[in-house]
Amino acid sequence: MGYDQEQWVLEIEFTGGEVYRYFDVPPEVHRGLMAAESHGRYFHQHVRDKIYRYQKMN
Repeated sequence: MGYDQEQWVLEIEFTGGEVYRYFDVPPEVHRGLMAAESHGRYFHQHVRDKIYRYQKMN
């Protein structure tokens, strides 16, 4: 998992090896994700299928 604070880009590698970039993710969402007891649960509740554009990386 990585985060570009200047461009608000969140990059996540999932357990299956897929890598996605999520754009315009505010710092507070990234902080919440990093502090969450369950990263997966937080991701599903606050990032996945929300307003963020995303791109699957090769």
